Amino acid sequence: MTVTVGLYDAGYTRLKDRIDAMGLDIEIRAFDEDGNFDIGGAKVPAADAEIDYLWLGPDLAGGSLGSLPFDVALACKRIDVLQTFNAGLDNPAYKKLSDKGIRICNSSAQSVAIAEYTMAQALSLIHPIDDQRAAQAKKEWTRTPFREVANTTWLIVGFGPIGSTTAARAKAFGATVNVIRRSPQTSEIVDAAGTMDDLERFLPDADVIVLACPLNDATRGFAGEAFFTNVKQGAILINIARGALIDDSAMIAALDRGQLEAAALDVFHTEPLPADDPLWRHPKIRITAHTSFAGDGTRLRWDELFFDNLPRFVRGEPLMYEVAPADIV
Repeated sequence: MTVTVGLYDAGYTRLKDRIDAMGLDIEIRAFDEDGNFDIGGAKVPAADAEIDYLWLGPDLAGGSLGSLPFDVALACKRIDVLQTFNAGLDNPAYKKLSDKGIRICNSSAQSVAIAEYTMAQALSLIHPIDDQRAAQAKKEWTRTPFREVANTTWLIVGFGPIGSTTAARAKAFGATVNVIRRSPQTSEIVDAAGTMDDLERFLPDADVIVLACPLNDATRGFAGEAFFTNVKQGAILINIARGALIDDSAMIAALDRGQLEAAALDVFHTEPLPADDPLWRHPKIRITAHTSFAGDGTRLRWDELFFDNLPRFVRGEPLMYEVAPADIV
């Protein structure tokens, strides 16, 4: 049976030769920026389009087309599987799509870039780079002893593709890596593991805390007053997940009293971050504009995931990164 595949027309133009070369029994139904599908040469509104496999690929990522990808997906008459560019599925559209019985696969393509961003932030905060630059500016020949990453303990909250990729890189530096995950399983890159119920037990030992978990009812605001009261003196916090995981007021208080040494934030409650938000001005906070995913290899990995997963769907095999409906809230 021929499988109907929907994707954005710019993506199809870019990848047409490679898609054709797969030799799959598929019919491409590309949609345009007005949300109309090309079906048999006719423009068909999404409300009349039936799609077996809809790919929201990198040509739709980044927000340049606004809500188009979600508007199209929600409007389609039928979708069996949706493969998206997002790693986190907290956008309300995903819950609506899942409630319609649509199977949803998220993305691991960002994992390498986000892990590298995390390591860059951690290294530049652990090492006295600012002090070294200041000494250079003053032409002072000053040695700056530093702590080695191998002598640090990391706590990674969330152990999906992003968390596990980050753990592997921290472990390569010789760090002790502890994780919070759904099941307390260890591995060659995990020294100790626990669930969210064990969080307070791990916090006092963590020099670097990385938030890499999904945003849901259980995690929203979990990094609040109790969390920051329990962090190790001088700890570093890096958030590459979702801004709403953190109570900003509690975090700022921990920074002001010196318990938390620094915070590197790539995600926020409101994005773009408003110009009058106090986070901009705090001397111990680093702000980046939700850019941790934007490595030069991410687009290629988005494409590769599509080329890996579509043949699996056509053959009736298990899909990569399919998310259980219960986990889409």
